[in-house]
Amino acid sequence: MKTLLIVAHTPSNNTSQLAAGMLEAAQCADIGDIDARIQSPFETHHQHLSTADGVLLFTTENFGYMSGALKDMFDRTYYDCLEETQGLPWCLCVRAGRDGTGTVRAVESIATGLAWKSCQAPLVLKGDFQQKFFEQSQEFSMTFAAGLAAGIY
Repeated sequence: MKTLLIVAHTPSNNTSQLAAGMLEAAQCADIGDIDARIQSPFETHHQHLSTADGVLLFTTENFGYMSGALKDMFDRTYYDCLEETQGLPWCLCVRAGRDGTGTVRAVESIATGLAWKSCQAPLVLKGDFQQKFFEQSQEFSMTFAAGLAAGIY
């Protein structure tokens, strides 16, 4: 069984619903043996990251950057994870009011420093909230979980 950790910063009802949908999609019975769980960046410690088989990061865009919560997680875990999590499969979903460019760049820079393995192009949900964000984020999560379960990543 593979463990998928979804680290999600969900400051609003919409982002909470998106994260819940991503978790549900990752737990889809058709995928295979995936133990998917979700937690806040504030609850995430290096042990969670080092025992996960894959990590899906979900953050809001704040002032053209990742959320302070996700940055806090990286600040607290970076050096402990530096050697333990090399090659960790990961992907990123951003809920962006603007274009998400700065957020993606910042998270990719940190993940590159950790030597994590990017498995999907980032999903950036841009602009005013739209219902299609639910379907897009669930498909994104399910695809990552399926790849992890199949041993592709």
